[in-house]
Amino acid sequence: MNETVSHEGVITKLTDTEVEIRIVSMSACASCHAQSACTMSDKEEKILTVPRPEGQPLRLFQKVNVKMGVGQGNLAAVLAYLVPLVLLVAVLFAALGLGAGEGLAALIGIAALVPYYLLLYWKRDKLKRRFRYEIEPCP
Repeated sequence: MNETVSHEGVITKLTDTEVEIRIVSMSACASCHAQSACTMSDKEEKILTVPRPEGQPLRLFQKVNVKMGVGQGNLAAVLAYLVPLVLLVAVLFAALGLGAGEGLAALIGIAALVPYYLLLYWKRDKLKRRFRYEIEPCP
């Protein structure tokens, strides 16, 4: 069973090789009728750049659905959130165990994330090939 996650977006830029899509992510609160009286609503705009599918006619400001496999979404969440958290906590406790003060241990923990994010940056092309998106026009 191949489950996917789908988001509706609007094409904001087209090139021969890439499509830039603006996706507005909303929490359940953002669509609530009482959101103007509540401070809990959440709405965030994201720009997604994906390879342009061959043989599919696309145009600027066209509404499209962007689909990604659930497994790929889980991998992205692990790389973006879980690995940095584990690295930060491990380095923090190691620094504390070696006798560093709390402030210094926190700085060392944060500094340990720099090589991780540099590694992700250097491997971005490989990661782009790993994550596959499907684009289909909205009805």
